[in-house]
Amino acid sequence: MRFTALRPYNARMTKHARAARRRFLGATLALIAFGTLTLPGGAQAQSWPQRPVKVLVPFAAGGNIDVTGRLVAARLSERLGQQFVVENRVGGAGIIATEAVARSAPDGYTLLWASTNVIAITPHTNKVPYDPVKDFAPVNALGSSPQVLMVNSKLPAKTVQEFVAYAKAQPQKLAYGGGGGPGSAGNLIMALFLKRAGLEMTAVSYRGSAPALADVIAGHIPVMFGPMSEAHAQRANANVRLLAVSSEKRSRRLPDVPSIAESGYPGYHAVSWTGMLAPAGTPKEIVKRLADEIDLAIKDPKFGDQLLSHGIDPIGGGPDAFARMIASEIPVWGEAVKIAGVSAK
Repeated sequence: MRFTALRPYNARMTKHARAARRRFLGATLALIAFGTLTLPGGAQAQSWPQRPVKVLVPFAAGGNIDVTGRLVAARLSERLGQQFVVENRVGGAGIIATEAVARSAPDGYTLLWASTNVIAITPHTNKVPYDPVKDFAPVNALGSSPQVLMVNSKLPAKTVQEFVAYAKAQPQKLAYGGGGGPGSAGNLIMALFLKRAGLEMTAVSYRGSAPALADVIAGHIPVMFGPMSEAHAQRANANVRLLAVSSEKRSRRLPDVPSIAESGYPGYHAVSWTGMLAPAGTPKEIVKRLADEIDLAIKDPKFGDQLLSHGIDPIGGGPDAFARMIASEIPVWGEAVKIAGVSAK
């Protein structure tokens, strides 16, 4: 009996079959390269990013949320070799952009530049088509920005305690500026403070914090909570006095201004924050890579100085720390919304 040696499989294939196989492999590699075909788990994460990444910002260009989002996007573009393109998708109090990311493919190519508003406030004031916890994978918190309690300098109060005593002596006679409307961070932070201090004051709504601050400076209203960036710019203005910051500890931006917590209200802490979220189910390797890059950026002195110039105190710490922060923030702002009575649900 004669045995014939078997030829290798590739050699036994017809010329037509070999050509078809090459075309199939080439097409598969092309799909992977352009992100149409995804690879499982770690393999996908190792090849990411292979094309530009979209970062949705839920608010208009020019504000602090947009500015910090662009700083991070530029850093990631430089470090990861692909463009991180910021898209300002405005509308619905941030709901439109936030829902878009929640419904996006969890492949690392669509991210949300999130803030207190869309994750911790708006779900309490509106019916939203997303779950702020279940629909997202926390990546990292960039930083927080306290608001500053500011009064017109004609008021006799030079400390928080003195202001509380002054306000209690004339209940319901004082007004405060609610820059940005009833559901704005400044208005809600004031509502929390009034509750803790046992004060009753009347809110005056403005289209943004800038006109409210102008009226505090002019003496038309006596007090408001305003963004750090605006308050810092007024630190030398003789017509306005900075009494306290809303964070539990002093801000590095205004180290000489005490916190509400150290002014007789321990545990008081209400700040605006920004950070990155990905759609739920995004591979952990991609999430970790993004989180690590944000942590590295925060540790870079030049980048840190940029944050401080915008009134942002760096946070960082990674996905788990960010998840814990979000879990703790949601009930705080829920309480503020309830106190202020601004729920639209």
